[in-house]
Amino acid sequence: MHLQITSLNSGSNGNCYYIGNDQEAILVDAGISCRETERRMARLELSMSKVKAIFVSHEHSDHIKGIPVLAKKYQLLVYITPHTLRRARFEEVNFPVETFHAQVPVTIGNLEIIGFPKLHDAIDPYSFVISYQGTKVGVFTDIGAPCEQLIHYFSQCHAAILEANYDEVMLAEGYYPYHLKRRISGGKGHLSNRQALNLFTAYKPEHMSHVLLAHLSKNNNCPKLVEDLFTEHATGTKVVVASRYEETKVFRISSSNDIDIEPAIPFEQKPTVKAKARTAKGKTSVADNQLQLF
Repeated sequence: MHLQITSLNSGSNGNCYYIGNDQEAILVDAGISCRETERRMARLELSMSKVKAIFVSHEHSDHIKGIPVLAKKYQLLVYITPHTLRRARFEEVNFPVETFHAQVPVTIGNLEIIGFPKLHDAIDPYSFVISYQGTKVGVFTDIGAPCEQLIHYFSQCHAAILEANYDEVMLAEGYYPYHLKRRISGGKGHLSNRQALNLFTAYKPEHMSHVLLAHLSKNNNCPKLVEDLFTEHATGTKVVVASRYEETKVFRISSSNDIDIEPAIPFEQKPTVKAKARTAKGKTSVADNQLQLF
């Protein structure tokens, strides 16, 4: 009994995560275009016909901008809280909408999804745990700081999509204005590499087979840096860095064993983020209701 998971994209330019079994699947967030979602799933030989719903973590545009077209085209149920729906300000809601509540399981076929509140500067932000016949996968991104609920659910998972957004030194020495640095690191922004690693080393269960490190900052982190950091402490857990440019391969997660599924075709190589932070001055502009933290 297994779950298939992949990160279709992860970063401030768009977030979308696929979790499913052989019959049905869900997306957590849809922050890339419908066309790009379809392309990436096709490359992985995943069928959109299996996707039954989108669960929305919060209203920031890098998590919701693909929803209107994708949900309308495939008539996907969009699970979203009333506060988040109101703040999302979709031009038109021409797709089916359902609400969900903290700690109350939602059943999609044989999948069970539980949402729980998280610390983030959004109106009503949630993380999710997806279960199928004893196998559990958590999607834990856009978190300002670990809370008791995060620790509780993380320690149960067989795989986790876990945010490791920024290196603290790179952020401190980088060109971002002070107010944005404070928003990122101030407790309702994002998890640093150190915070994510502390959670991982202190509460990772022995049965966790995979951790996908997600939502890396383009300017304040380095994929190789964070991969090496976590691999040193992995103790049997496979460490994967989710890309902001392309999908990961599909991972098969089971409560008993796991098998990696290779992608159908090689991925196009994309630029590697340099470890050294940029020092040139720059400006950042974000709309209040669509805040993206990098």
